[in-house]
Amino acid sequence: MEQKNAVYIDGQLVELNGEKNILELTRKIGIEIPTFCYHSELSLYGACRMCVVEVEGRGIMASCSTPPAPGMKILTNSPRVQRVRRTVLELLLANHDRECTTCDRNGSCKLQELANRFGVKKIRFGERDVKLPLDHSSHSLVRDPNKCILCGDCVRMCAEVQGIGVLDFAGRGSKTVVTPAFHKNLADVDCVNCGQCSAVCPTGAIVVKDETDRAWAFIHNPEKLVVVQVAPAVRVALGEEFGLPAGEIVTGKVVAALKRLGFDKVFDTSIAADLTVIEETHEFIQRLQNGERLPQFTSCCPAWVKFAEHNGVEYLKNLSSCRSPQQMFGSLVKKYWAKEIGKKPEDIIVVSIMPCTAKKYEAALPQFATGGIPDVDLVLTTQELARMIREAGLVFDQLDVESFDTPFGFTTGAGVIFGTTGGVAEAVLRAAHEFVTGKPIDQINFEAVRGFAHRKEATVEIAGQQIKVAVVHGLANAKTLLQEIKEGKADYQIVEVMACPGGCVGGAGQPIAPTMETKKERAKGIYNADKLSQLRKAQDNPVVTKFYDQWLAKPNSAAAHEALHTSYSNRGRINGEEIELLTSKQPDTVDIAVCVGTCCYLNGSYDTLQKLMKLATATDVKDRINLHATFCLEQCEQGPVIKVDDEIINGVTPDTVEKVFAEKIRPKLG
Repeated sequence: MEQKNAVYIDGQLVELNGEKNILELTRKIGIEIPTFCYHSELSLYGACRMCVVEVEGRGIMASCSTPPAPGMKILTNSPRVQRVRRTVLELLLANHDRECTTCDRNGSCKLQELANRFGVKKIRFGERDVKLPLDHSSHSLVRDPNKCILCGDCVRMCAEVQGIGVLDFAGRGSKTVVTPAFHKNLADVDCVNCGQCSAVCPTGAIVVKDETDRAWAFIHNPEKLVVVQVAPAVRVALGEEFGLPAGEIVTGKVVAALKRLGFDKVFDTSIAADLTVIEETHEFIQRLQNGERLPQFTSCCPAWVKFAEHNGVEYLKNLSSCRSPQQMFGSLVKKYWAKEIGKKPEDIIVVSIMPCTAKKYEAALPQFATGGIPDVDLVLTTQELARMIREAGLVFDQLDVESFDTPFGFTTGAGVIFGTTGGVAEAVLRAAHEFVTGKPIDQINFEAVRGFAHRKEATVEIAGQQIKVAVVHGLANAKTLLQEIKEGKADYQIVEVMACPGGCVGGAGQPIAPTMETKKERAKGIYNADKLSQLRKAQDNPVVTKFYDQWLAKPNSAAAHEALHTSYSNRGRINGEEIELLTSKQPDTVDIAVCVGTCCYLNGSYDTLQKLMKLATATDVKDRINLHATFCLEQCEQGPVIKVDDEIINGVTPDTVEKVFAEKIRPKLG
């Protein structure tokens, strides 16, 4: 080895081979330097200072942001380095809520791990004297700023990988916090619930919302039939929680564990994914033949759908109207299967086991409920299922394998590969050729859409027509693609988008993955499960065919649209606090909201509001009126806009407000 292209690390001569920093170099020779803020897929930040090393002639330096130079002499564990690391840990712990036993990350917290590793037994510094409020507003996440160590991982993940940036630093000095803009709650900003912030958080500052108590309550309710569906990506990741390697297929043990926990029926979400393939492919063929609303974007990922509702409103018509497999499953169970087994929908509880935190948000959407009864009652992540298995005392790796129950238990490989990036596109390609030509396709594997490249492309010929397909994962990549399509620089017919890096295998509800390699191993497991499947095309699933014959008539029929499709909303505005002008405590009130957002304001909504205020206060029943200013009713081109109870009224100018009051408001007051 030539010394001119090498460094000394703890006295060992190590050759340089293009490593970007000392940290990466030490990892290659088996030295694990501690760090909180270093992630290879994120930008360098160098804030935590845990990764310090001592460089001869240069002193203490952060290994994550220092490139190795030939001839360097580096010490990774000198007395000086040890003192710095312990001091950093003490300072972090002093500013940290140390109620570890009640923390969701107890046992998997990086701060806890490093404090044990470096023998920090005493903390010489005073504790934080202010307790900051927790944010429980999100359906998917809980944010506890008292456990934040200001590493910035969540900030960079949200901005760089997801292209959203709802989190950032605010305040100065000891009052610095990570928060959404203006200290709003997560539910009040354009967070898409992907949870990737929690996946990189080294502590319990952002965690998946734990709903295991609700699950136990359902299971122990004798009046309910509790069924559970399991997503494809869960079967290649749950084993990691119990010491098994990433990517090992543990489907049978998952089923066995769920039955031992007390679920009455255990089903496979993959069968609903097969349904999604058939519905989405027929929808695509219809669009292709009519030459309209192309490219067609996939709609299986709720975080991507919410992102589009916030940031890609002009492309909402391009989203497939298909519900996600989770919601298709819940709909079929409550609308059809319940009748078949003689149950009322409200007497069946549908629980989902998902790799995804956004599924919690999706299940709570009002469009996925009928008569106030949700199609999916509860969503648990892979992490939460592991918690329940431990709580029940089950020895996971010793469980005998069991099979899914019928009728939602027979699936194809096409449904299984939904669990990784490129899987939806590949499953659709397996079906599209056969649906158009009537002939089975020779090619089953589409390697071009596989792998972890930020964008993958494929061109497939179907009946003489070239179909261009794009696959992206990570919403920042989706944002770039949308812009290129908008500018005419990209032309595709099918676009698959997954919010999480790697697709569902990299979901934030999965066991914490230290590196991208873990996600790649899970993806390998997904493709291995596909290879082992008896059938590998969704259209070959006889149970799905039976569903159409018994319940849905045919793909894209009226019955199929009612049960399996949905619509989308423009969420382009961040929620703002309303300004209360008149407040009533009477039970029979009329609620009036006046939009004072930019477009409505320019069209005179402020004068409309003033006149409405005078009209309301002049009545003898003003104590029955709630009047407030709001910031958007999503009717910007038709302002000024007001909302009376649930009715939106457009074009309410200062000249017409008296007429609107007389016709729409006064009659409600009696």
